[in-house]
Amino acid sequence: MAKTAKYQASSVMEELMEKAPGLTFPKPGSIVEGNVSSILKNKILVDLGGAATGVITGKESHDSVGTVKNLQPEDLISAYVLEEENDDGLVVLSLRRASQEKTWDKFKQAHETGEIIEVAPNEANKGGLLLNIDGIKGFIPVSQLAPMHYPRVDGADSAKILSRLQKLVGVNLEVKVINLDETGGKLILSERAAQKEARQKSLDTLDIGQKVKGKISGIVKFGIFVAFDGLEGLVHISEIAWGHVKDPSDYGKSGDEVEVLVIGKDDDKISLSMKRLIPDPWIEASKNYKVNSTVECEVSRITPFGAFVKLDDEINGLIHISEISDEEGFDVGSIMKMGEKVKAKIISIDADEHRVGLSLKALTAKPKEEVEAKAETSDEAPAEDKDAPEAETTEAPAEEETPVEEDKKTEKEENKE
Repeated sequence: MAKTAKYQASSVMEELMEKAPGLTFPKPGSIVEGNVSSILKNKILVDLGGAATGVITGKESHDSVGTVKNLQPEDLISAYVLEEENDDGLVVLSLRRASQEKTWDKFKQAHETGEIIEVAPNEANKGGLLLNIDGIKGFIPVSQLAPMHYPRVDGADSAKILSRLQKLVGVNLEVKVINLDETGGKLILSERAAQKEARQKSLDTLDIGQKVKGKISGIVKFGIFVAFDGLEGLVHISEIAWGHVKDPSDYGKSGDEVEVLVIGKDDDKISLSMKRLIPDPWIEASKNYKVNSTVECEVSRITPFGAFVKLDDEINGLIHISEISDEEGFDVGSIMKMGEKVKAKIISIDADEHRVGLSLKALTAKPKEEVEAKAETSDEAPAEDKDAPEAETTEAPAEEETPVEEDKKTEKEENKE
């Protein structure tokens, strides 16, 4: 009878011990909770519910959220079990690995659901931005950056690309997980994908002729890129200003706020204009400049086919090579210099095509009426005076040239030289 009672009591005790949650011994690879019992200089001791005591040391006490910085005794924490028991009989724990497990769970869930998450890059290389969160390595390729952050530089200069990307280190970016390798501990993230839905919505409501405000996202030799509402468009160099644009960087820098006009939309390729938001100076040109008037202008560019000149801040004109000199095969640069001020005659104005034609020759040419009058006079034969005595005719020697003819010959030879 006594033996039976003793056996029953033992069975009940074993059953209670098995059911008691505080006596469950931690297993490596699991996440456990416990209260901080003490914080020493180089280690943190954790009470694991009376069943055991855990210890966190070294780099394992540092996680991505900086838990250890504000840790106080009696605080409840979650930790990852690295070893069941060390030489001191303590369970080896890690805050870093616990945070890493939570981070992986967050990334996996975001990958499965398409959720947008926020990250801050730790480093940059010419290929993109790098992250390291509790040992999990993430990468945002350049091609996956949003328009505002895409490093647009002339000639794909790697040094300039890297310089632009380094400015994004430490900046919070909204991204989507587009590839996840849990075995290798790597992630591929995309800022562009995170903005896709909003970008498509903006694109659907964007109309040609619409004014929009945005920021300059890049300047290259052929124009200015402007980002707005998750979209990006190009202001071609011909649409920056009404006058001749030599360098687009003269009209702004990255990050500047600008207002632009939408002038074209082909899928996600958007054409913009800056100059069409200001009055066309060529309308006034037809009032201020008249054909046959003489103007003073400044030579702004020399080309093999002529010289471009600046009439005012907005209006440029062309003196074609045929309107500079009748001489053949001459170099325009030998006659006109950059920055030189010259007087020229306006010979044509085409306001629709924004063209002004000028001429140097026209300033020295005799008026058409004078030439025609002279021609008519020379065609009239003088009246014959029958009573006048016959004039003596003296023939000059055949091979002898007059002084005037010699001067003309010399001038020709000099021109040839």
